[in-house]
Amino acid sequence: MNRCLRSALLLACLSPAAAFAQDGPSFSFFAGRDLSVSGDVHEGAISPIADLGPLNPALAGVSAELRIQSRSYDDIYGKANSFGVEMSWPMAQGEVFGQLRSTRAGDGEVQVGGAYVPALSTTLPVHGRFGSYDSVALEAGYRHYFGSGKVRPYVAGRIGTTKVDGIDATFTIPDAGITLSDVPFFDGGWMLSGGADLGVAWAVGEKVTLGLEVGVRHHGDISDDDSALSGLGLASINDTGARTSYPLNLRFQMRF
Repeated sequence: MNRCLRSALLLACLSPAAAFAQDGPSFSFFAGRDLSVSGDVHEGAISPIADLGPLNPALAGVSAELRIQSRSYDDIYGKANSFGVEMSWPMAQGEVFGQLRSTRAGDGEVQVGGAYVPALSTTLPVHGRFGSYDSVALEAGYRHYFGSGKVRPYVAGRIGTTKVDGIDATFTIPDAGITLSDVPFFDGGWMLSGGADLGVAWAVGEKVTLGLEVGVRHHGDISDDDSALSGLGLASINDTGARTSYPLNLRFQMRF
């Protein structure tokens, strides 16, 4: 009985190792583009400005009310591109993986609201130009395959951390000759991130697989910088930054 028990315990301990040992690790390269993206780059706010003189001496004594409206990632940046590398290890009906991913969207410009000037009884457009969105994610997860043929659907989950670079903004009121350049907006930094995927893998050779997948990626709010915005009464507009994207990725996997 004791010998049987010891044998059973030994088998249980060796089973995970056997699952990993059935094949060597694999390396993947992938690239993709967002199909859709949600989340706000900034929120809305209303702030009275008693005197526009410090912003443009020609407007000394003229008051205004800044009426900023929320703007989303899609409004400002549109769809981002991503690429990265992955290392994975086979395990039972799937594989565990570690992934390094870079995501980028170029500078974006949009009308962010208006400046109501009582003396003119009109609202002047306020524009904002935001520096590029650049992030690097380091995540780990598990991918589960269905079936055993050359073409196999799969689902995957992941969790990790994402670093977003700092972002500056330039705000202009062209009709008033006002420009605020390189305003600190987001400090950036590391934050929790995660996501999921649904895809299909096609074994084009003994050690080469192609994968096509759609997924969801999310990271939380970005650390903000109010050093310049607080003087305008707009310190609250960047208390956000959480981003959710839905990318389409093509993956090239090589097994050794």
